[in-house]
Amino acid sequence: MKQTNKNGLYFLDEPEAALSCQNQLALLYLIEECVKQNCQFIIATHSPILLGFPNAQILSFDEDKVEEVDYKSTSSYQTMKLFLDRYDYFVKDIQENNEGGIL
Repeated sequence: MKQTNKNGLYFLDEPEAALSCQNQLALLYLIEECVKQNCQFIIATHSPILLGFPNAQILSFDEDKVEEVDYKSTSSYQTMKLFLDRYDYFVKDIQENNEGGIL
């Protein structure tokens, strides 16, 4: 974001698609600076990093209804945490299921 307006409203659709983890963190800092200027953001994301913005209202569109959810109950957070906590299990499973050399 090169320039923002005070009191601006910004819509971002999966901004993490082209960003590394480090750049997602940098985006969080940029958003925080904009929030300090009374800007608001509506962000569609699957990123556990972006979902972790402090005091964000997270709305889940899963199932048949829209509801507010806690950060740690999002599927993005739970999946990433499971992967990080059980990395060796996932790597072993991938290797066992990839004997044909697809990856």
